[in-house]
Amino acid sequence: MPTLFDVQALASELADDPRPGGLLVTLRSFEGGMATAMALRDLLLGVRKSGRHVVVHLPAGADTKAYLVATAASHVYCFPGAPIALLGFASRGVYVRQALEKAGVLAEVLARGRYKSAGESLTRDAMSDAQREQVGALLDRMHAALTASLRTARGLSEAQATAAIDRGIHRAPDAVSARLVDAPLFDDQVAAALPLPGGPPPPIVPATAYVRARLATKLGKHQGRPCIGVVRVHGPIVQGASVFSRGALEREVIGAVRAARDNRKVRGVILHIDSPGGSALASARMHREIELLASEKPLVAAMANVAASGGYYVAAPAHAIVAQPVSVTGSIGVVAARFALAPLLERLGVHVDTLKRGALADLFDVVRPWGDEDRAAVDRDLEGTYAEFVAIVARGRRKSLDEVEAMAQGRVWTGEDAQQRGLVDLLGGFDVALAEVRRRVGSAGDRLAPRVLRGRKDDSTTGAARPARAATILAEELLGEWLGLLPLAAGRERVLAWAPEAMGFR
Repeated sequence: MPTLFDVQALASELADDPRPGGLLVTLRSFEGGMATAMALRDLLLGVRKSGRHVVVHLPAGADTKAYLVATAASHVYCFPGAPIALLGFASRGVYVRQALEKAGVLAEVLARGRYKSAGESLTRDAMSDAQREQVGALLDRMHAALTASLRTARGLSEAQATAAIDRGIHRAPDAVSARLVDAPLFDDQVAAALPLPGGPPPPIVPATAYVRARLATKLGKHQGRPCIGVVRVHGPIVQGASVFSRGALEREVIGAVRAARDNRKVRGVILHIDSPGGSALASARMHREIELLASEKPLVAAMANVAASGGYYVAAPAHAIVAQPVSVTGSIGVVAARFALAPLLERLGVHVDTLKRGALADLFDVVRPWGDEDRAAVDRDLEGTYAEFVAIVARGRRKSLDEVEAMAQGRVWTGEDAQQRGLVDLLGGFDVALAEVRRRVGSAGDRLAPRVLRGRKDDSTTGAARPARAATILAEELLGEWLGLLPLAAGRERVLAWAPEAMGFR
């Protein structure tokens, strides 16, 4: 399956090659987030700006995000029987306090920040006002981005765009009438309909073969040359792999950052982040290495769908931060969660007798609930972690503590809102981040190609067992908003204000 990096490489080759007359994109499905859809759309728009036609064919129809990508095209075709499900956006919360209570499990959550929503699904029966406010703001931005795309790309008015979304599912004839699709075409009819001047249909060359052939001619010329390194922080930030998620492993990310710092041929670095946060300790350790890297080489952070909590923590040292208008970021806060099994064990007739030396020796015991002294100890730790987080952001963004505090409180922002508040510098995707780091490298920057860097794999954790696939799908569907907290709630880890709202948009 092609990645954004692959499409970026294709767009770069097309920019240097006058021969191709256009680009045909067969979009069978789209599994990425909203910011990834916007980034792919921007790349396709870049191809159009070079004077080429971009045609998107939807053989299986499209959902909201797939259709958003298609709005970059000069022509949109769909299979005659395929639906265009332009539904908009929704975010669902699953609240399990009563279920846990019936099972005899007590969930305890402590956090810093008014908008600290990460654990509320464990302790509440419905969405809090603060969570409703911030998620509503995110949905507003996403809906506005979709309607704006319909207006600019398909020539619809605001009322027509809203009506097209609210109608929901469009069959092919309805999609043509609503100006969402140019024509319904069977797969074998697409080549003949390509908007190129005269003559027989042009040959269609697979993109992978085209890029491979182009790069092969440059291999000897560019091999071993300086480059722009790309370090990826993808998934929950964790110290080691778990049965729930492998995520952005501390050791691998740090290894890639050190490789970028030590390699003299890496002249600048893009930190590509798609993470809702995670371990406070792992985030802090990554941050230190990233800060050292930034002290020696130009560093630009590029936010994908989400770079919140720990994802923003690791971005803070960058010389510039780039985000899509609908990227989810911020969530500067901290939370600790745990389960106490005393009610369940009592119901089962299990009795636990504990001896200890030290008032809080059994603080992290999974049996007993926290008392006042326990909560006070955890509160002190959270307060210190939160203060460190605010200070890290203040130092990285060159702001006062009070300025950062006003934007913190665990609140999530879209990239557009974050830019207005100085948490983000530039709006755009990987191409914007690449242009910015090249600019910072200097006159030779324009000739530097991006190259993904990898650190040493953690052999002790990468083989961690995973649950059965069917069980994983069910768990992620019902409990995805807080599933990532489970391995942390079962242990002693603090979480940098995990951003579940970034995971639940549909």
